Amino acid sequence: MPVVLLCGGKGTRIKEMTETIPKPLVEIGGKPILWHIMKIYSSYGFVNFNLCLGYKGQKIKEYFLNYDLLNSDITLDLGNKNNLNIHNLHNEKDWKVTLANTGEDNMTGSRIKQIEKYIKGDVFMLTYGDGVCNVDINRLLDFHYSHGKIGTVTGVRPPSRFGELLLDGEKVESFSEKPQTSEGRINGGFFIFNREIFNYVSEDEDCIFEREPLERLSEDNELMMYRHDGFWQCMDTLRDMQYLEKLWQEKNTPWNVWDK
Repeated sequence: MPVVLLCGGKGTRIKEMTETIPKPLVEIGGKPILWHIMKIYSSYGFVNFNLCLGYKGQKIKEYFLNYDLLNSDITLDLGNKNNLNIHNLHNEKDWKVTLANTGEDNMTGSRIKQIEKYIKGDVFMLTYGDGVCNVDINRLLDFHYSHGKIGTVTGVRPPSRFGELLLDGEKVESFSEKPQTSEGRINGGFFIFNREIFNYVSEDEDCIFEREPLERLSEDNELMMYRHDGFWQCMDTLRDMQYLEKLWQEKNTPWNVWDK
């Protein structure tokens, strides 16, 4: 089953890192966050990746073209440049990665429409190239098949940046410095769609997937939410990146399902 990853945004809210590289290549624990996302899917056996490239997309192409060299030990005969031995080859040799240029300035809906020609079969997965999660992909897929609608979105509880106050009138009954809020859901990505979703998007560069297409899908009663109460974290800002890096260094990585 294909996995589509949206990797084309400019990452302006983390410009400290994205002036030279696209946001999906910003590293957590010495590996691009894009690699972390792909490892989540591949741990469930989904290894057919389709990357929608845009801003500095050539950097992502270069990363995968040089993947063997970057992720393995090598022996190079400097007198014979054709004599190159790769040792302890990485564990991603079964990955198939399609790298599609979908426009420097195109919005998410346009990027999804442009990838249609590479999607075989009736169902595919989709998420953003800047967020990690420990959602059970198999259960998510079972849920999608169970309701028979066009789309499934993973609904997550957003991270809480401030202490959460539980009130009785003006009296504070409890103060909780929680990593997530206790109420409300937001779009956490990790979508599953039937290919009918391509009828809701266009190649027009201003087509924003999260607006008219998803709004219309919801109005047509064709969008369901999979409730996820576990870990989810996007990397919108430098603070988000530092938080994820801190978790990695502390070996407190709920999204690292591939080592479990």
